[in-house]
Amino acid sequence: MDKEQLREQVSHKMKLIRVEYGYTQNRMAEVLGLSKKTLVQIEKERTLAGWTTVVAVCALFQQSEVLKGVLGDAPLEIVETMAHYQLDGPVGKTMGGKVWWNLIAESEEYILQQNVISQHYRIIDRDYQRWFSSFDQMEASNRFEELSKK
Repeated sequence: MDKEQLREQVSHKMKLIRVEYGYTQNRMAEVLGLSKKTLVQIEKERTLAGWTTVVAVCALFQQSEVLKGVLGDAPLEIVETMAHYQLDGPVGKTMGGKVWWNLIAESEEYILQQNVISQHYRIIDRDYQRWFSSFDQMEASNRFEELSKK
């Protein structure tokens, strides 16, 4: 998944996310910092949401079942990884990846997983703390080996 695909996915679900939260178009536009006219254009699929709007939706509505249905359990992680190209170091507790993640490799302390929807990789420890995220499989594998040797 790339930024353009993410913009398309989120744009196509904006109305459902708004309805899920019980917001009017006026309220949703206010929450996202958009004009109502722009929101209507997105909801009618006449235009795509911009990158900053997609980031706002993923941050402000990360518990949305509609959004999770499109992006899995970690919409904000996907946005962070796309924006920074990769994340390295302990960056946040996860749910452990039981549903939206495929196991790629395991060591005594770390787990390398791939998201089934976005296809990005992450490394978590046994306490489910996220240590690394990237869309590059080789970078993720190399970092996994580095961490596992410590």
